[in-house]
Amino acid sequence: MAASSCQFQPTYYINYNYNVRPKKVETTKPFICCSVQPSQNNVKVIINGAAKEIGRAAVIAVTKARGMEVAGAVDSNFVGQDIGQVCDMEEPLEIPIINDLTMVLGSISQSKAIGVVIDFTDPSTVYDNVKQATAFGMNSVVYVPRIKQETVMALSMFCEKASMGCLVAPTLSIGSILLQQAAISASFHYNNVEIVESRANAVDFPTQDAVQIANNLSNLGQLYNRDDISTDIPARGQVIGEDGVRVHSLVLPGLPSSTSVYFSRPGEVYTLKHDITDVQCLMPGLILAIRKVVRLKNLVYGLEKFL
Repeated sequence: MAASSCQFQPTYYINYNYNVRPKKVETTKPFICCSVQPSQNNVKVIINGAAKEIGRAAVIAVTKARGMEVAGAVDSNFVGQDIGQVCDMEEPLEIPIINDLTMVLGSISQSKAIGVVIDFTDPSTVYDNVKQATAFGMNSVVYVPRIKQETVMALSMFCEKASMGCLVAPTLSIGSILLQQAAISASFHYNNVEIVESRANAVDFPTQDAVQIANNLSNLGQLYNRDDISTDIPARGQVIGEDGVRVHSLVLPGLPSSTSVYFSRPGEVYTLKHDITDVQCLMPGLILAIRKVVRLKNLVYGLEKFL
């Protein structure tokens, strides 16, 4: 984003005819001279995993968002290429993809601007990435599936000690969060619940979304599917947790990424469903995460804390 710097320059016209009575100086409407300069208050965003599909979408979303700008792109693919061209943007961003997070952090930290590192990498590198960002005085937004709980705990202790913000988001989809919240509300009124999810490609199942829904429904004082809780039949799906929540996963080419939660009791079925058709649906959540994390001094788990 850029800010406009404008100056008002009045133009004066004076009558120099000495044969007539002097008149009051006349002025015309002021002439406005504007120049466009980069805003010094923009949040500098570094995207780690910028060449991935979600990384490319994030580059475009951050570029369009008010109050922030892409300041660095890190990835092991397309190294040296302009990230704007990799994202098929109309004009290059003049930001090359670099396979060295430390180098990018060092260059951005010299500007003493507010910085946020978006991490789209993998669970094995998240801890080191957040530590590096914190060492350079930058907050982090982490969207990496399958992060182990012990990693989150270790990061929480580290961020607390360093007084730096970090948002670990199991999902950036606002629709998915709303589904989870609705499922929690419904769980107090139904004794039977099952989760059915579908994906077009084979990934780790059950997915992070399904696991989080199941975990949210657990430990609420409710025991689900009492007549079926102890069965070991594989076709009945995987039980997540100890409260009887079952998850069924479908993998078929052409299926949208979908998550459904079925609640039932005699004479009634209540269904919650959320479909994801494009990675663009994650961008409003990402922009919200960036705006919120700059105010944090510790680790927060879950974007839902800010909805």
